[in-house]
Amino acid sequence: MTTFLEPPRLVVHLIHQLDIGGLENGLINLIKHMPPDRYRHAIVCLKDYSEYHAHIKTRGVEIISLNKREGKDWGHYLRLFRALRALQPDLIHTRNLCGIEGQLVAALAGVKLRVHGEHGRDMSDLYGKRLKYKLLRRLLRPLIGHFIAVSADLEHWLIDSVGAEPQKVSQIANGVDSIQFHPRLGPPAAVGPAGFMQDNAFVIGSVGRMDEVKDYGTLVEAFLRLIASPHPAHQRMRLLIVGDGPQRAACLDTLTRAGAAHRAWLPGERTDIAQLLRAMDLFVLPSLAEGSSNTILEAMASGLPVVATAVGGNPVLVHPGFTGILVPPRSPELMAAAIADYCRIPDMGARHGMRARSHVIADHSLPEMARGYLRVYDALTHPHGPCPGPAPHS
Repeated sequence: MTTFLEPPRLVVHLIHQLDIGGLENGLINLIKHMPPDRYRHAIVCLKDYSEYHAHIKTRGVEIISLNKREGKDWGHYLRLFRALRALQPDLIHTRNLCGIEGQLVAALAGVKLRVHGEHGRDMSDLYGKRLKYKLLRRLLRPLIGHFIAVSADLEHWLIDSVGAEPQKVSQIANGVDSIQFHPRLGPPAAVGPAGFMQDNAFVIGSVGRMDEVKDYGTLVEAFLRLIASPHPAHQRMRLLIVGDGPQRAACLDTLTRAGAAHRAWLPGERTDIAQLLRAMDLFVLPSLAEGSSNTILEAMASGLPVVATAVGGNPVLVHPGFTGILVPPRSPELMAAAIADYCRIPDMGARHGMRARSHVIADHSLPEMARGYLRVYDALTHPHGPCPGPAPHS
């Protein structure tokens, strides 16, 4: 008897913009670790994409930009409808508030299988309680075949606030490439402008999009408090924030006015994130809201202790006294105190960083993340039985 293998199903991923960021890196890693003979992929960007992820095209992934204007751009709905009609995907996977309206457009375009993921909230709705967004999610909920949440916090919110049926919600933890992101094997590389790094420098680092929800102003204020202290250990401190966004100029201005610009380096967007993480001694994330932070996972895989705000999924990733320290959001004095502990007690940072990497390897592998998404896609595309085929790439 001849066996006919069905062609791979097409999944369209609808996102805001394909640029440097945790959600975007997670999407690229997911595509790389899904079995290509079962699923192929296209990425539709509401805005546009940068060259940072353009290499994914070599894997046969089509990237489409809708070039949505700021504010309400009614024309982008028509452009999305036309794109979906041209692609004819088997399944659409939208992400976050910016993409959820795509569920209605997809339904009108005839896309029968629809998944929506929540990766974290933005500044306009930090706690998911804003009435108009809650109503929007509730109105669109019947169109969504399955929800994915990257943290327990978001999973509970989808069930309790949005009204999603528990059996239609899966929590899938983000994964990290623990081969690309690894601890430094020797002395730290001399990064930054001349005079930034010294032999005994203690580099406080962070990576992320510098927008309001990430609250990098609090980290800058904590840093300025520390270097103003007479404690001799604090004079070794340097600040490295990798990323771009509307808050970068304000942070640079604050550092310049304080006379501390020579002790900080804010290089904007970079492609050598793994190498820059290995130049850090401590990773700090001052966010006001998070889902499950990819940058925290990358820092932990790099053997770094983490100071983070106790919001969203951060308390699941950072175990106080074991892999890092949690502080309340918008608390520069408590953040400064946590940073000071690591600067003054180097052995503590080494212990916490080693445990952090072990935790990531055990619980946040990329193949395990891909298996979670594969189970969701398979349950929708093959509702009457399992789909035979290879597992995600190891």
